[in-house]
Amino acid sequence: MKARIGVAAGLLGAALAVAQTAKVRLDGQQTWVDTGLDVQAGDLVRITAEGTLKYADARQEATPEGLPRGWLDLIRAYPLNDAGRGAVIGRVGEGPAARPFFVGRRRESRMTAGGRLFVGVNQNASPVRGQYEVVVEIVEKSGKQPEKFEGELPAITEEILDKIPRRVVDKDGIEGDRVNFLILGTEEQVKQALLGVGWVAVDRSVKDSILRGALGTLSRQAYLTMPMSELYVFGRPQDYGFAMSDPVMTVAERHHFRIWKAPFDVGGLTLWVGAGTHDVGFDRDQRTGGITHRIDPDTDKERDFIGETLKQSGQVVKTEYVTPKNTVTKAKTAHGQEYFSDGRILVIYLRPDSGNRAAEFADLFCSVLRQNNPDGEELLPCSQWLETPGREDAALGEVSRNYRLLVVPGIFNTCVSDNPAYAAGRKVLAEKYGVKTDLLAVPNDSSEDNAKLIAGFIEEQWLADQRPFILVGYSKGTPDIQTALALYPKLREKVAAFISTAGASGGSPIADSLPIQLDAWMGKVKDRAGCKGNPAEGFRSLKQDVRRRFLSAHPHPYVPTYSLAAAIPPDRVPKNAAQTWRMLSAWDPKNDGQLLRMDQILPESAYLGLVWSDHLNVALQMGEKFPRAALLEALYRFVTADLEKRRQGRPAAAPQQKQGWGEGWSQKQP
Repeated sequence: MKARIGVAAGLLGAALAVAQTAKVRLDGQQTWVDTGLDVQAGDLVRITAEGTLKYADARQEATPEGLPRGWLDLIRAYPLNDAGRGAVIGRVGEGPAARPFFVGRRRESRMTAGGRLFVGVNQNASPVRGQYEVVVEIVEKSGKQPEKFEGELPAITEEILDKIPRRVVDKDGIEGDRVNFLILGTEEQVKQALLGVGWVAVDRSVKDSILRGALGTLSRQAYLTMPMSELYVFGRPQDYGFAMSDPVMTVAERHHFRIWKAPFDVGGLTLWVGAGTHDVGFDRDQRTGGITHRIDPDTDKERDFIGETLKQSGQVVKTEYVTPKNTVTKAKTAHGQEYFSDGRILVIYLRPDSGNRAAEFADLFCSVLRQNNPDGEELLPCSQWLETPGREDAALGEVSRNYRLLVVPGIFNTCVSDNPAYAAGRKVLAEKYGVKTDLLAVPNDSSEDNAKLIAGFIEEQWLADQRPFILVGYSKGTPDIQTALALYPKLREKVAAFISTAGASGGSPIADSLPIQLDAWMGKVKDRAGCKGNPAEGFRSLKQDVRRRFLSAHPHPYVPTYSLAAAIPPDRVPKNAAQTWRMLSAWDPKNDGQLLRMDQILPESAYLGLVWSDHLNVALQMGEKFPRAALLEALYRFVTADLEKRRQGRPAAAPQQKQGWGEGWSQKQP
């Protein structure tokens, strides 16, 4: 809560004492400039920049946001390859594992790692004129050392090590790289931590490369995601491969590793077994005579590099080294290259996931579906709708009327006005429980434009009814609400909570794939057949680079926030989503045909789980029967009960049976 209050106060311009300030001039003559400031994890830092740079080979001047990316950027090596040339960037620390982050015109966020703070220009060696004036403020010092994890972490014992192969093997059973690190954390934690510090997921096959290419973006991923060969641990190929490099060097050089989920857990934590090496050039395969990558023979360097980059995520609570019996200190890869090691394995513990509330929500949803059946029709059992199983006998108390519910739907919602989002659920909440509900049918415009409409609607409604709002964002409604809360600080005092359902917080590769011609066509759709707004602008707000920039500038939620993701089971993919589902499966099979699961989880939100549904059907009547009314009722009950526990200062855990799901705080009715 302190972090959220600190960020909100900073953006409001509240009178927080600025601990330290530095002014830096960036003239493009050098990439990085020392701010002279040391930060530590937890510090709230604000960086603002203004000015322009003019590159000799660019038609337009660059602003701190950077130039629009073009095809030439694919062969240029930038410090931060996901940002445009000339963008203002930052970095904490000087080591090779220190990862740059995007600043742009303004960034305000909590530091996840400590060290000397640098700012710079995202560029290679290019003739440039002009300058940026950058102001760096440590708005709030954390005042303490990074928070230490107080719980117990399970040890990696000899018994556990004996279950882990010492080396990986190829398809012919020939031993190769050594297992040199372990990670303990959930799948989502591991992926988010790695992607957050600059690693990218590598394609599983050439076929996936082709599919991913169909939704390709102008980023380093076009190069870095080239498939790795399949190697085996526990009798199966890697679950994931990750790589990190500069695009211009990717063909010859890249950091990379493979990880396998262990067939057993450790003290209730998921264990990932990893093997990492650093490609430094080309060599001849001593078995076949073909060309293969040459690795740095000192594999301990890559092991430690992987650990240091993960520390930058702020999610690592402990690292240690273990040395197994019969350890490997010298061997050859499957291609015949020699390597050496001190024989130790690095163990990386990620912070236990306290934000996962999926089991609690599953109990409530399954109980609402079984006991109340607000959809009023025969439906498949609860187990068919949720990834996490739930019980059906939880006590259901009174439903609070101390809040108002506002649903903000996705793009094209005005084009299907006869099929509004969560219509049945809103009707049940209103008619059966007396909850005030609204739907704000925003047009197909940018998130910034729609944010203004959301803020205006809430301000107007507040004049007559001052019960706080619970906002439900569906699809593009999620980034629209996120933008409203970021740009209109006074809104936050009127919003009790924000729920995202299949929300496009991280954008979508589908939006990235829209060609210029389709963008132009969508612009002509305006006002046709009842559609409102400009879909081209709407889809631009869903591009992944746009959403990543937003999250970089606003990494913390401003109100209590909850995420519910959606994905289609492979055996239930509808025809209208089959093509996009398969394309997105090159990234992650758990997608809803429009969005990847990871992109639906808002940073620092309470995760309520995964519903089995395609993207459209989760909120609209667009396919198989789906318990949308039960879903909305369960969401409202869960959040209002959770807000009551927050108000009373109780930990966010399962509610007491005597209270029941849904009893809110006793605020006076307006």
